[in-house]
Amino acid sequence: MHINPEQKEAVIEMIHSYVQFVGLKLTDAYDALKQSWTWRIGSATIHVYIETMISGGYSRDYLRIFSPLMQIPTTNELAFYRHLLEANDSSLGVKLSLLNDWVFATYERDIRGMDYDELSTCISDLEWWADKLDDELKAKFPNAY
Repeated sequence: MHINPEQKEAVIEMIHSYVQFVGLKLTDAYDALKQSWTWRIGSATIHVYIETMISGGYSRDYLRIFSPLMQIPTTNELAFYRHLLEANDSSLGVKLSLLNDWVFATYERDIRGMDYDELSTCISDLEWWADKLDDELKAKFPNAY
């Protein structure tokens, strides 16, 4: 598979439309240098990227939406990781991951065939889960780091 510039441009325009539809200013949300979008929903910070993965001469573009939820605690780790696994099972399409001592809520999908309805569902689902999960984790594991 090779990069389809028309599909990528279409998804960029869909993200711009979503940002404006939810009442955000595109000039505030879009970083042209990083080619990414960032905004806050409740207590969650949402990041949106289109990333290109190249392997063996083939490339694919992915929509990547993520939100840092909290730092990994240094105490009560077993209970924390168990809670993450249980939450991972119920978060409907959003995965919880760890990177650099942080827990992230993440959604990824190849952009091939993506339309606006699917894109807006992906972003709004991640927004909802990130805002819910960051509060839950911080309440269940206060001052744990």
